[in-house]
Order: sequence, then structure tokens, then C-alpha cells
Amino acid sequence: MNFLGHVVRFIVSALVLLVVGWIVPQFSVGGFGSALLLALVIALLGWAIEGIFGKKVTPFGRGIVGFLASALVIWLAQFIISGVSVSVLGALLAALVIGIIDLFIPIGSPFEAAKGRSDR
Repeated sequence: MNFLGHVVRFIVSALVLLVVGWIVPQFSVGGFGSALLLALVIALLGWAIEGIFGKKVTPFGRGIVGFLASALVIWLAQFIISGVSVSVLGALLAALVIGIIDLFIPIGSPFEAAKGRSDR
């Protein structure tokens, strides 16, 4: 994925987070700037967790462990980004809504993007 593809991916992720903040109670994002930073932090934390524990512990892996890891990443990100407020229940609901939205607007794993580049 080229630079423009990453930019579009983070803009779409930020818009998804704004929609989730509008839908999910106990999950609020201050504005588009906070949502963009939140998307970046969630991607970095998710990438780190996937690198340490493997795909089975990420939302890209199947099952409850990936769902809970996604909720944990969302909850932890609030401590890094100002303007974001998430409760534990809000993080669980946000992970569920983001998972549902991801069914319609899939955003691939950073490892899958790197694997696709090495295949060329």
C-alpha cells in the first residue's frame, strides 16, 4: 500500500470512529483531529499486540480473544489521546460496532499489507 493508501485508510478509520462515537454510549471522540490520532494509536497498539502475540489475539484472528484484545486497545488508547473518553462497556460496544462496520469496509492488517509487498 502506498502513502496515499495509508492516508485514505486513516481518514476512513477516523470517520468510522466518529460514527462509533455517535452510536455508542460511553464512547466519545472530541473531533476529527482526535479521531485521526485515535485511529493512528489504535493501529499502532494493534500492530504491536499482533507482533507480540500473533494473529490469534487480534481482531483479524477469529474469536472472543480477538474481540477482547480490540476492546482493550480501544480502552488503552484513551489514555494516550486527549479528547477521547471510553468506559470499559463503551470499549466493548465500540469493538463490536467497529467489527460490524469492518464487515462492510474491511481494513486489512499491517502484516497482510507487508506480506503482499514481499510477494511481488
